[in-house]
Amino acid sequence: MKMITRQDCQSLDQQDQLATSRDEFSIADGVIYLDGNSLGAMPRQALSQAYQTVEQQWGLGLIQSWNDAGWFDLPYKLGDRVAGLIGAAPGEVVVTDSTSINLYKALAAALQLRPDRKVVLLESSNFPTNNYITQGLLAQLNPDYTIRYAEADDIEAAINDEVAAVCLTQVHYKTGRLLDMASITDKTHRAGAISIWDLCHSAGALEVDLNACGVDFAIGCTYKYLNGGPGSPAYIFMATRHHNQVQQPLTGWWSHAEPFAFERDYRPTPGIGQMLSGTQPIVSLALVNVGLETFKQVDICALRRKSIALGQLLIDLMEQRCPSYGFDLISPEHAEQRGSHVSFAHEHGYPIMKALINAGVIGDFRAPDTVRFGIAPLYLRYSDIWDAVEILHEMMATGSWQNEIVTNSDDADPESGRRPTRVT
Repeated sequence: MKMITRQDCQSLDQQDQLATSRDEFSIADGVIYLDGNSLGAMPRQALSQAYQTVEQQWGLGLIQSWNDAGWFDLPYKLGDRVAGLIGAAPGEVVVTDSTSINLYKALAAALQLRPDRKVVLLESSNFPTNNYITQGLLAQLNPDYTIRYAEADDIEAAINDEVAAVCLTQVHYKTGRLLDMASITDKTHRAGAISIWDLCHSAGALEVDLNACGVDFAIGCTYKYLNGGPGSPAYIFMATRHHNQVQQPLTGWWSHAEPFAFERDYRPTPGIGQMLSGTQPIVSLALVNVGLETFKQVDICALRRKSIALGQLLIDLMEQRCPSYGFDLISPEHAEQRGSHVSFAHEHGYPIMKALINAGVIGDFRAPDTVRFGIAPLYLRYSDIWDAVEILHEMMATGSWQNEIVTNSDDADPESGRRPTRVT
């Protein structure tokens, strides 16, 4: 393999058609941000939008801003913008609530569509909250419901006519492995089941085409690659063919057919609005709009090409500069099977990641031994990847990472919560 130099990476940066997108983000000098798959970088316009929403719309406009500033319509307006990034049609997505709550709604609705079936298929190594939400919902519904767990290679074989819903995350949160949405959804439908896809590690980093794949429901967050800010609201997709056929269980007043009639009994609004529940977090929604604005002129296919190129560069540089330091690639080697983060296993992953973060290279750690590097193509440069691996090489060669080995039992415990980063 040809030796890669920093000059090679700088040349790629000069040719990058997405290079100017970085100017839209606020990233401190000396920081190489490789955790955009956990929390996206802050768009520069976020501060002015926050000021406008808080100081002007709320401070001056007060309650009139529900109408004058379009607050009430934000979940729909933003949903249509997200729809354009995930292959959905206008009117099939709303931005609302959290990913966990939206999963609860989507799964409950899916089970209504298959009332005679009592099995939900999950991936056992899925991000835990998806499993927890499913376990909690099924425990409330009926003791006859069961969960069938399968890993990637066994998913399609596990789908049969007993399964009511297949609920999967397209890109695995730890390894970055990318599932074949089209093939799995096709098998799901041939078995008569309903598909639910979690797009948390997909939207904003790779092409997603829900309608081309025939997906029934999908959920996802806006604070990762969509750069909506910490804890920003999630979104939920429901294919048009299911509108008005099911009723999600969290029937709050925002999903009422006439919310300001204040009727005693619930009547669902038609369409995707039925997936709303209570009053929306307007300040957070306003910042989601800023994050989505960063994609306004972006070709998603070009974004995916850059994501693949950056990820491959990271893998190649790790082989070139850190081949003997105990890092084992756990992400798929083939780009078409990989999302937009690259993960390595290392027995000392926790102190190594702490040392990297202290050196300005911000990735994250996942217990028990995974160091994970997010590839956010909008603002990450090829030279950033080169510099990050060079810093890692230097600390491994000198052993300086060992300065981060701690003896305090609480801090040493990867489950203590005191980790380099704490959210997915």
